[in-house]
Amino acid sequence: DFHKSLKITLPKSWKTGPASNLLGQFVESYNAKFQDTNPLQVSEIHLSLRQQVPGSTDSTKTELVPICSDAVVLEDIPDRSDVYICHGPSQTKAELAAAAKAAEEERQMTMKNTVACTHFGCQNRFPKGGPYPECSYHRLPPVFHETAKYWACCPNKKAYDWDDFQKIPGCQKGTCSETKEEGKLFLGGTDLREQASEGSNLKSIDDFNKAQSAGGAEAAPVLDRLKKVMVELGVEKELYDQVVDGMKKEHAATCSTEAEILATVSQELGSKLKSMMKSVAAEQLRIN
Repeated sequence: DFHKSLKITLPKSWKTGPASNLLGQFVESYNAKFQDTNPLQVSEIHLSLRQQVPGSTDSTKTELVPICSDAVVLEDIPDRSDVYICHGPSQTKAELAAAAKAAEEERQMTMKNTVACTHFGCQNRFPKGGPYPECSYHRLPPVFHETAKYWACCPNKKAYDWDDFQKIPGCQKGTCSETKEEGKLFLGGTDLREQASEGSNLKSIDDFNKAQSAGGAEAAPVLDRLKKVMVELGVEKELYDQVVDGMKKEHAATCSTEAEILATVSQELGSKLKSMMKSVAAEQLRIN
């Protein structure tokens, strides 16, 4: 059994030194026990920290992230952390940055010289005009509702994490295509509610006015509620007021009451925000 755990209390002078000192200390301690059976070479291993996968909402999904050999212990290794010894030589911060830059340049070159398959769920890229590879895809667009993510054609296969959603296998087999799918690129809560209540009547302006005078959280003007949320997200209050006031002026001539103006502005602003979110989601699907 060549497994070894070592608890180290670092001297103060080490805390401002490079991580390579910590690696060397572990190798020295390990080789003192396994020198004749399984010695380690400092040049062939590196230190790593286990961290949550970026972009994942699942705290149990982690990955080992390398620690650069010239990383400052105090700055780059949290106190009382579990540090792992992994195969592969250590890299300096400059080497890691250069490798990341090269990988990004290669990715951008690939994006420039290829196109993404337009079938739902297919992640293939290929030269424009072909040849077209075989693909596994979904017949209907994705559904993003609350925290659930799934494909409309496979409603029983839900995911709550983006990586898990991307791994849901396609239900169709075919050949990649450059022809854009017609209709919506994805569905949301509004679409689901419309499907569930198909044929129901829309709220009238009178309904809107009654809701405003009813009191309670749900009766608060939607534009005021949205304003608070946007400010929390970092949108300047003045910028939000400028946009909303501009919309009010645009619709003042065609609306007979203040309530009608507010309802129209709410609808238009909601449509613009929805359109922006759809563009972001569509781009994510293309890139990933």
